[in-house]
Amino acid sequence: MENQKIRIAKIEKESIVDGPGLRLAVFVQGCPHRCAGCHNPQTHSFDGGQIISANEIAVLAALNPLLQGITFSGGEPFCQAEPLAALAVYAKSKGLDVVTYTGYTFEELIESEMPGVFELLNQTDILIDGRYQQDKRDLTLKFRGSSNQRMLDCQTSLAKGYAVLY
Repeated sequence: MENQKIRIAKIEKESIVDGPGLRLAVFVQGCPHRCAGCHNPQTHSFDGGQIISANEIAVLAALNPLLQGITFSGGEPFCQAEPLAALAVYAKSKGLDVVTYTGYTFEELIESEMPGVFELLNQTDILIDGRYQQDKRDLTLKFRGSSNQRMLDCQTSLAKGYAVLY
């Protein structure tokens, strides 16, 4: 993890809306989906944000003993899957759970040849998948913006080879 760099848009040190419990939320920079009505359109450009080391984020996580976990959101985390997977390994070693948001579906990810996808999936406890669809916006959903998005038990989904709801 020492040399891993991540292009981020921002970090929320204490979030209660990006997964269960108190979380460190890392919003990565860069997204190919560019969903209409996206909550974070400033994260779309792959040239924006700032580059920081995975170690710097790990230090932030270690400073807060109340954290339940770390969340990767965006932007699109799977565009930076390798350094995020390394950070997730560290988080898990400290007893934190990992939530990853993605515009890709689980099915697209398991067919993907993007580097680091399986490494990040293997470290993810909850995967919130699917592109935001403005016409399916639903403010009553927990941790999601549109009804097509799923909250998946990532490890069970990987073991069974199909999406399993959390």
